[in-house]
Amino acid sequence: MVPREGWEGWDAYAPFYDWENARTLGHRDVPFWRRIARERGGRVLELGCGTGRVSLGVARSGVDLVGIDRSAAMLGRAAARARRLNQGRGAGRFTLVRGDIRALPFRDRVFSTILAPYGVVQSLLADRDLSAALVSIRRALSPGGTFGLELVPDVPRWREYDNRVQLQGSARGGVHLTLVESVEQDRPRRRTTFRQRYIERRGGRRRDHDFYLTFRTLSVPQMRRRLERAGFHVDDVLGDYRGGRWSEHSEIWIILARVPVS
Repeated sequence: MVPREGWEGWDAYAPFYDWENARTLGHRDVPFWRRIARERGGRVLELGCGTGRVSLGVARSGVDLVGIDRSAAMLGRAAARARRLNQGRGAGRFTLVRGDIRALPFRDRVFSTILAPYGVVQSLLADRDLSAALVSIRRALSPGGTFGLELVPDVPRWREYDNRVQLQGSARGGVHLTLVESVEQDRPRRRTTFRQRYIERRGGRRRDHDFYLTFRTLSVPQMRRRLERAGFHVDDVLGDYRGGRWSEHSEIWIILARVPVS
């Protein structure tokens, strides 16, 4: 069944998230978010931190970071990384919280920076959900604090297809994984749904894992207007992880916004 909420599907995705991302995005965005967090200083919150792919890289640089996610399965995988990091020296404190980004469970003005990497806000499928999240984010940021978010531009351009083998290869424990994917576009509702079936083979045994992930189409001008209506000032729009200028043809869409001091 296609999910009605963008957060559905992520518990089932948790065992495969790192394996897939190692073969696609990897860690090429992490130095950018680390630099943003270090330049601003203070305490940092990552929205939808998942397994800690970005959070860990930021916290390792000495930043105190809180990661929040709705998926207990994702956070379970991040927890082992957080424990190892917190036992070492020279890194910042990495704390995990299970919660909803539409109603952040934190005191007002407690973070200097809030990060939403790699399309996190596009999992908010309804206008009311995005509005609630922006109100909650602004409340949790200190005056002058930065909200950095990334939109995935190619979501609405993804061609529809059925049962295409996208990835396959070895995983830990002698497991062979195959990702079979289908894509459905709901253009009137501006939604893209990925049906993912992971086929897990170990020895002569096979197990299939089916789940759906749904994302919303958001353009930079749309998101900029939403931020401004929520009381943010947009400082910059970037088109790559090196700080290059944005255009609608850029492969990377990043918006850096700020809470006014007064």
